[in-house]
Amino acid sequence: MSQTRADQHSRRADALVIFGITGDLAAKMTFRALYRLEEHDRLRCPVYGVGRQDWSNEELVRRARAALDQGGLPVDEAVFDRLARRLHYHGGDLADPATYRRLAEELQGRTTPVFYLEVPPSLFATVVQGLHQAGLTEGARVVVEKPFGHDLASARALAAELHRYLDERQLLRIDHFLGKEPVLDLQYLRFANAVFEPLWNRSHVAAVQLTLAEDFGVEGRGGFYDLVGALRDVVQNHLLQVLALVAMEPPVGAGPDAVQDKKLEVFRAMPPAEPARAVRGQYQGYRDVEGVAKDSTTETFVALRLAVDNWRWSGVPFLIRAGKKMTMRCTEVRVIFRRPPRLAFLDEPARPEPSQVVVRIDPDPGVRLVLLAKGHDRGVRRVHLDLSFAEQLGVPPEPYERLLHDALEGDASLFSRQDLVEETWRIVQPLLDSPPPLEPYEPGSMGPRGADELVRGLPPWHEPWLEPTSGGAG
Repeated sequence: MSQTRADQHSRRADALVIFGITGDLAAKMTFRALYRLEEHDRLRCPVYGVGRQDWSNEELVRRARAALDQGGLPVDEAVFDRLARRLHYHGGDLADPATYRRLAEELQGRTTPVFYLEVPPSLFATVVQGLHQAGLTEGARVVVEKPFGHDLASARALAAELHRYLDERQLLRIDHFLGKEPVLDLQYLRFANAVFEPLWNRSHVAAVQLTLAEDFGVEGRGGFYDLVGALRDVVQNHLLQVLALVAMEPPVGAGPDAVQDKKLEVFRAMPPAEPARAVRGQYQGYRDVEGVAKDSTTETFVALRLAVDNWRWSGVPFLIRAGKKMTMRCTEVRVIFRRPPRLAFLDEPARPEPSQVVVRIDPDPGVRLVLLAKGHDRGVRRVHLDLSFAEQLGVPPEPYERLLHDALEGDASLFSRQDLVEETWRIVQPLLDSPPPLEPYEPGSMGPRGADELVRGLPPWHEPWLEPTSGGAG
């Protein structure tokens, strides 16, 4: 690609077009993100919503206001009035070329539009082809929502369809997890603090645990979830991306590919997941949910033991667990260091517990450092030092607010590249081809018993950190 075209793909957008503006994602996330961008003076172009419903501009504005009110976001009338003046509605059938011809007329004079596809993946190629035939893809960027395929073959097929009309640098694959502030803080925690980086390797780390626990089920979306399952829903994308941030080498340079290249190195160093080192579970009562097949074998829980076979991490187990209807709602990264030897000189009869670093992604993002100290009885006690990101750093941008702003500004750093997508599918593909047996588990538990067997001989699963971020004994 020429430097001119590369520069074009990183220029600030002069129009935002949202396909699927009448859908649930827009109501729950997109209008909120647009309002927050307007509130912080970061939205600088008109916004066109495309949908099949017969709406007017006034109806789009009314729906946007209703979505904000239902989401509980306090609305400043002056801010909303500015946003309302940016909103335009464009109705039409996505399979009809006339829809795109009319859109091209509305966008006449715009040279760097961003097209955000909030539509099912089955419609991605239809929309992109329509944009291309209307002459709208030159200089444009296209944002697509996950899932990016349902296995390795389909991910490659989807990319091939889109690459018929778009260069890879024009495609922005959005994963809202990558816009979460504590996920981004992993990079700063590691590389901006010399106290951590020298210890962040196989010589000092015994295991890394990633937990994504949800205390709710799939009610209201059973039909969708039963076709997906926990592995595809949160592991192949969200948690493997977080794992890469934990394990990667320091990025080189400051361009959008700097972090992506280092994440790719991690994935390429990971052998495919082994079904013998994985556990699948389904909470009792899942098959009674509307939309779920009565004989469903879809997992609502998955636990994996993975490896990163490079110099830094050889021999260190990376343990992932994710599930629904669990004891609590919490997402965290836990780095468990090696145990120190017996502290005979301190009258400590047993080997002490290892130190840990915990990064809580949700709820109340923060960092916990688990240490040992002398108790009042002269014995060793575990204590923790906690930091709340919100208390110390202020309220961060929300994930969709951040990612939508980056798409408009031409910053692709937080979007998934095709080679990374293919590598993550390669890693989990054996579990799709030969899924482990399904184990039932009680709602309100931390998953099936097999998850504990998975870590036998390793540091056991730790209860996620849920206490408020105020330092004290742990």
